[in-house]
Amino acid sequence: MLILRSSISPHIKVMSRKSVLVTGCSEGGIGDALAQAFQRKGLHVFATARSSSKIAHLSALPNVTCIVLDVTSTESIETAVQIVNTKTGGKLDFLINNAGLGIVAPAIDADIKDAKKMFDANFWGAVEMVQAFSPLIISAKGTIGNVAALGAILHVPWMSFYGASKAALVNWTEVLRLEMAPFRVKVVPIMTGFVHTNIFNQGHGTSLPRESLYWPAHKEIDARSAGSDVTEKMDANVYANKVVNDLTNGADGRIYRGGMSSGAKFITTFLPNSMVDKMMLGGTGLDKPAELQAIQAARKATKTG
Repeated sequence: MLILRSSISPHIKVMSRKSVLVTGCSEGGIGDALAQAFQRKGLHVFATARSSSKIAHLSALPNVTCIVLDVTSTESIETAVQIVNTKTGGKLDFLINNAGLGIVAPAIDADIKDAKKMFDANFWGAVEMVQAFSPLIISAKGTIGNVAALGAILHVPWMSFYGASKAALVNWTEVLRLEMAPFRVKVVPIMTGFVHTNIFNQGHGTSLPRESLYWPAHKEIDARSAGSDVTEKMDANVYANKVVNDLTNGADGRIYRGGMSSGAKFITTFLPNSMVDKMMLGGTGLDKPAELQAIQAARKATKTG
């Protein structure tokens, strides 16, 4: 892990306004909206993404520093720490871990290599970012916000690995909250519901093989991959404004923002698992077991025939 020392040149002008670093700020996404919401609040924003072209639109805004950052690269993270450390004088008021990947596939069909890459971004990337930036956050008595998802608390078919990565992030974040409290650092799991972004625009469906036992549900799986199976999505700017208001007003602990987030909190708190399961099965293709069982039987007959 990178250890920071007092190496700031007296000739470098250090900013006085509060600062925030947001990961995953590609244009049209949640990180982009969060970065712009923080900027409108008067903070200096360190907007990051793996490619400079993805954040070029933010570079023209005042009080925004764009940084190329890959959260799965230790070297890239250390470079970002040095940049922020130099510009802020060794402090960072807000760290928002938003960068991540997604996988939509049946649990027994998903590519394990892809799933591991997703965990590297969604979980381990956030962990390494917090460890690397913790001296700056502690110095500022700042706030860490980790963008999670409803899949961390709901058992969403076709998104088992994504949900698992976010559940790991939430659990780790809640423990981190307790461990950082003595240093007056706030830690916030941001339980994010459905948000209208362009994240699905480049989607081309799933690569579900025809031999999959779940092929009868491939249209439903494709719809989930494209994000077309949910209509109640919150506007990204509305979501970002709410989250930024929460954080700048001193939120500490879990918050719920985004479409259907309040409903998810309610049903997981008050409804029995059997009712929640029925709600999760609707529109997934798993609510038509006869078709799934028929294809299984047909293939079994073919192999034994």
